Amino acid sequence: MSKILQSVDDRTQLAGTNRIELLLFNLGRDPVNDRVEVFGINVFKVREVLLIPQITRAPDMPDSLEGMVTLRGNMIPVINLIRYCGFCSEIKPNIMIVTEYNNNVQGFLVNAVENIERLAWDDIKSPPPMMDSQRGGLITAVTELDDKGLVMIMDVEKVLADTAGYSHDESTFQEIPNISDQQYNVIFADDSSVARQQIKKTLDQMGVKYIVTVNGLEAWEKLQEIATSSESQSQPVSDHIQLVLTDIEMPEMDGYVLTQNIKQDARFDGIPVVMHSSLSADANQSLGWSVGVDAYVPKFDPRELADTLLRLLSGSENSTTSTDEPRAIRN
Repeated sequence: MSKILQSVDDRTQLAGTNRIELLLFNLGRDPVNDRVEVFGINVFKVREVLLIPQITRAPDMPDSLEGMVTLRGNMIPVINLIRYCGFCSEIKPNIMIVTEYNNNVQGFLVNAVENIERLAWDDIKSPPPMMDSQRGGLITAVTELDDKGLVMIMDVEKVLADTAGYSHDESTFQEIPNISDQQYNVIFADDSSVARQQIKKTLDQMGVKYIVTVNGLEAWEKLQEIATSSESQSQPVSDHIQLVLTDIEMPEMDGYVLTQNIKQDARFDGIPVVMHSSLSADANQSLGWSVGVDAYVPKFDPRELADTLLRLLSGSENSTTSTDEPRAIRN
């Protein structure tokens, strides 16, 4: 476990290389296919891996929420991933992965932690439709390793929305201003089904039209199509798309590379790029500024997202270059 922790501490070295380190773990035996499946989580989101401290359980907790633990003076929720996913473990889990999403810290109980694998994002693909349906949208991407077989990358945002209340009621979205009279068009990329739904609801409430893509490569290909069509009509791309919204960690092409591609292509001059991510570390935001992003918005806050989009779409602040650090928008 100490070797894993050492690798976790060195995780920032991979930022911006279109590569990812996955912490691999299993949840025991899958009752559907009677196999021990391997899952992965981005090491960027892992604080540490440790033996489970004493858990305090309160009444009326959801079944998959094991309870709360005290970690360095702070109480954090502990989610039993084995129970949440409906797996069977022959042993009582004693391993907890401590993760940070959008400045929210929580523990995940797992059956076993295996090792860390360094991969290129273009080796990681979107899940086949049948798998996506079978897993209820829980898997955002898959890859294959020689010694492990299929590895499934879990949509932790969905887990948190289902178990820890990281979602919003309708009143949150009703506070968002409607600007449908301006006829703005946005393209966004996110591999999480939960995040895509929240973005759609935000844009629908704003009255902004949008194109949905599920990873950076798909967004880049769509932008290329729009740019080619615009050139054939002797029109600027900004007549058709006024803003790009992107997640960071996505299969095939991450948000850093997508942003860099956009900012290096003169056809997209003047089109702001907003990063929308649950990666909350300063290193992640600094890297976003270095590739030219115009704003960085934390996930799970639709009002912050709407305010940022409105500011950039309306042109109330000039777009910045990659050498000028924009105002960080934090929750």
